Amino acid sequence: MLFQLTYGSFLPAENSRSHFPFLYQMVPNEAEQYKGIVRLLQHFRWTWIGLGAVDDDKGDRFLQTIVPLLSQNGICDAFIVRLPKWDYVEDLIDSYLKHWKSYRKVTERKASVLFVYGEPPSFQSLRMLLFLTTFLSLPPLEKVWVVTSHWDFESVSVQKIWDMETFHGSLSFTVHSNQPLGFQEFLQTVKPSWAKGDGFIQDFWQQSFDCYFKMSKGEEGSNNLCTREEKLETLPGSLFEMRMFGHSYSVYSAVYAVAHALHALYGSTSKYRRSMERGNMPLMNIQPWQVHHFLRNILFNNTAGDTLYFDGNRELVAGFDITNWLMFPNGSIGRVKVGRLDPKAPPGKELTIDVGQISWHPSFKQVVPVSVCNDNCYPGFRKKKKEGEKFCCYACTPCPGGMISYQKDMDSCAQCPEHEYSSSDQTHCISKTINYLSQQETLGITLSILAGFFSLITALMFGMFVKYKNTPIVKANNRSLTYILLISLLLCFLCSLLFIGHPTKLTCLLRQVIFGMVFSVALSSILAKTITVVLAFIATKPGSAMRKWMGKRLANSILLSGSFIQIAICTTWLWISPPFPDVNMHQLGKEIILECNEGSTSMFYGVLSYLGFLASVSFLVAFFARKLPDSFNEAKFITFSMLVFCSVWVSFVPTYLSTKGKYMVAVEIFSILSSSAGLLGCIFFPKCYIILLRPELNSREQLTRRK
Repeated sequence: MLFQLTYGSFLPAENSRSHFPFLYQMVPNEAEQYKGIVRLLQHFRWTWIGLGAVDDDKGDRFLQTIVPLLSQNGICDAFIVRLPKWDYVEDLIDSYLKHWKSYRKVTERKASVLFVYGEPPSFQSLRMLLFLTTFLSLPPLEKVWVVTSHWDFESVSVQKIWDMETFHGSLSFTVHSNQPLGFQEFLQTVKPSWAKGDGFIQDFWQQSFDCYFKMSKGEEGSNNLCTREEKLETLPGSLFEMRMFGHSYSVYSAVYAVAHALHALYGSTSKYRRSMERGNMPLMNIQPWQVHHFLRNILFNNTAGDTLYFDGNRELVAGFDITNWLMFPNGSIGRVKVGRLDPKAPPGKELTIDVGQISWHPSFKQVVPVSVCNDNCYPGFRKKKKEGEKFCCYACTPCPGGMISYQKDMDSCAQCPEHEYSSSDQTHCISKTINYLSQQETLGITLSILAGFFSLITALMFGMFVKYKNTPIVKANNRSLTYILLISLLLCFLCSLLFIGHPTKLTCLLRQVIFGMVFSVALSSILAKTITVVLAFIATKPGSAMRKWMGKRLANSILLSGSFIQIAICTTWLWISPPFPDVNMHQLGKEIILECNEGSTSMFYGVLSYLGFLASVSFLVAFFARKLPDSFNEAKFITFSMLVFCSVWVSFVPTYLSTKGKYMVAVEIFSILSSSAGLLGCIFFPKCYIILLRPELNSREQLTRRK
């Protein structure tokens, strides 16, 4: 069995190694080339491409391999066309006329890239098809042709004058090659008379230069004879190239590989080594397995400067050059190396390409072509699958609130972290601002000043009542309850300051509890004062049994019992589920709320409900006592103060529930200040007016005078 070397593609069947034990491939593994083409398509973001394959077994195997590979890498085939083999040229016209709709499909502008698999005969067939389209007024194929290393832009002599500009800007993967020293000089010396009886050179010469050699006397009269002095360098590049590329370089490398293997084989035998040293090289009976032993382990540099060796599968270890093809109107062809595919490079770095060196088809006006099923989904949008279509065809839908997409064609939107929110265009996340009622902002400063102002007024009133404690107006309606009410109102104003500033564990624990207990003391004092007024009037009637209830004992009992119930509620609250500092990320989309979580909402509203109960009872009692015949009947002022108090806190609940963040805290502070100020103003301002401005009314006679 002979050893074999292939210089082109080789697609053996399964278990072929057992059938071809001495097969060597002078091209890299074809699977690596497919991976490289996928990387190329991904590099340019070409996801909607056409596929062309020769109509034979190789084409079938190509499609069976490449279609799943493209799909796995996010690329779809817009259409698949089969290229006729060169054997069927005589049937091309009939075939084209029957399938002209397929050509229309190929000219679809959305698929700007056409990936073609075939060998030189396929190219000849394709050129025939394109030549026929010029006679049928069909639109030209303005595509980016991506072809494999098997492809060769070589024309047969009959096609040498046909336009090839359709293929301008094509990209091909070609086996890495270099130029052997002296190769072009060698081609310049080639003559048709080199070898007697070598019909190949003479046939090539006649077809390429459109001449013929003088063969008989009957042809002597013709003036289209070959001079035998024609120059190969004058031929268009589509017919003959003066540089070594592709298959030629693979054949050249194969010859040198065998030569080096034979040299190593001869040198391994001492007898033949001595003969070589004497310059006498006898023939040697060589077996394939002997050459195989040296060929599989060979490592040498050829005259072009490349290092050649085979891997464990007896495939040449080499990369691919990415070539940009330039087709000129005069028929000449140019090649520009624009990149390299190195299968041995680290993952992600196999492909290198210089886009700036690529010359695209004129229809693209030197702008990188776009080959997608539909427009990209730009940042802020995500892809949405279209029913019944391939995954490369999709609609674009905006990202929902709180989510972003920061790249083109994202499959899904990304959720912003809790401490960030999405921008208005849904392309990036923005850090949320901190939201709490600070002492440094205008609202916090204003409320702090109001709390301080009312606290100062209350303290001055308390000092005034202490100074005038022996006057009739101060002694009326229980002086001790008056002091307790003023102190509780002072604490009410001051407790509002606990709501301002960064929430801490201590402030969250104290502010609602202190507010509830202090207000319950104030309302209990008012209730005690009101009941005292009513009982005092009833007790003045002859034979009244209410005299025994008069005195400080009743007032103190009302004050203590009213306050104790609230203290019990607050203590239960702190025991079961106390308030604590919390961070609310979601209530305000663009802000992080630093707040005090009330722990048990039912206990919080239980405290407010109890305050409402005390206020309602005080209001009802004062309302019925407002017309008692006293020249200074405090019940009518308490009635109005309770009306103000109840109005404030009834409006507080819906307002509190409809606000968020620091404004919710501000509503509660405002309710505390306004309700406390209402009590202070309605109950004590009239007394201060008499004490300071109308001292003549501050006498026992005036207070006991009947209407």
